[in-house]
Amino acid sequence: MPIEPGQSAPDFALTDQHGQTVRLSDFRDRKNVVVVFYPLAFSGVCSGELCELRDNIADFQTEDVQLLSISVDSMFAHRAWADQENLEYPLLSDFWPHGEVARSYGVFDEEKGVAVRGTFLIDKEGVVRWTVVNPISEARDLDSYRKALAELS
Repeated sequence: MPIEPGQSAPDFALTDQHGQTVRLSDFRDRKNVVVVFYPLAFSGVCSGELCELRDNIADFQTEDVQLLSISVDSMFAHRAWADQENLEYPLLSDFWPHGEVARSYGVFDEEKGVAVRGTFLIDKEGVVRWTVVNPISEARDLDSYRKALAELS
C-alpha cells in the first residue's frame, strides 16, 4: 500500500548517475521534493515520462522544488541513459538492497522486481502532500504534478 498524504516521507540515501549520494533529508527545511519512481531506464513509457520532465524542468526543479527520480537500475545504467537522453536531474539507484526505497513508499512490484509509477510530493517538513500511483504500463500526467505544486505554494 503506497504511503498517503499526511504521512512522513521515509528518508533515503541513494546514489545518483554521477556516483553522488543524495538524501531526501538534504532538502528538509529548504525545498519541496517531487519523487518520481519509475520501472526501468531505456524503456518506452519511462523514456517518454522522464524526457517530458526534462523538457518541462523549469516547472519541476526550481529554487523551491527539487525533482528526484528513482528506479532499481544501477548507477551505471542511469549514467548511460542520462547521457543518451540529456537527463540532468538526479536519477537515483534503488539497486541494492533491491527496491528497498520503493518498498518503503509502497510502490514496489514484488512479482516484476521493479517500482510501479509512483509520484510523491513532499513538503519542506518531510510530509507527503500529494501522490499518484499508476500501473507500470500507464504514464502519468504532468499537469497533475503542476496542479499539486501550485496548491502547495
